[in-house]
Amino acid sequence: MIEIRRSNERGHAEHGWLESWHTFSFADYHDPRHMHFRALRVINEDYIAGGGGFPTHPHRDMEIITYVISGALAHRDSTGGRGVIKAGDLQHMSAGTGVEHSEANASASEPVHMLQIWILPETNGLTPSYSQTSLSSIRKNGALTLVGSQKGGDHLLRIQQDVRLFVGQLATGEKCEHAIASGRYAWLQLIDGVLAMNGQELRKGDAASTREDLQLHFVAHEASHFLLFDLS
Repeated sequence: MIEIRRSNERGHAEHGWLESWHTFSFADYHDPRHMHFRALRVINEDYIAGGGGFPTHPHRDMEIITYVISGALAHRDSTGGRGVIKAGDLQHMSAGTGVEHSEANASASEPVHMLQIWILPETNGLTPSYSQTSLSSIRKNGALTLVGSQKGGDHLLRIQQDVRLFVGQLATGEKCEHAIASGRYAWLQLIDGVLAMNGQELRKGDAASTREDLQLHFVAHEASHFLLFDLS
């Protein structure tokens, strides 16, 4: 069964320098029907104004993935990880026993559009770590590009949870498929475009979830950009 989570049903926060849309309960937004999906705890779609950013703050026992869609984000953390995350880049931070980090728009004038994802780790108390990759560095295999998994690999993020994360990019009229194995679940987050998933139409900001023994068929009615999580 496929369940749809519409964009306008998400939590919304406006802080002047930050506009954020919350797929799951986060900060002041609380919806007991949407606390998480399997190990997927947070998907925040953030727009950060030029010169804005999150000051240094702590995290622990969480896998944190940042995907920059447009603009550039400056990152610094207490593991020594630092750098600029540009459009098409993905950053992974395993907070483990505790880490502090800051994220700021690298531009004083241009906005940043990004997704921040939190995944519950398979084990708590891990040693904190940091890594970064780029879509341009990963060998593509059709419309779905694997960017992270529990195993990791060449230019892939190594996520401390049984999850495979794909970035999907389809031109108008293009199609692709993905099979969900028995006992597994999927969450799709549409970043941009108009996409049909097994005949159900999704628009920018919409999401869809499903579980077990299902062949997923995607058709782009307009050029589409999305994330697909394959979860235990």
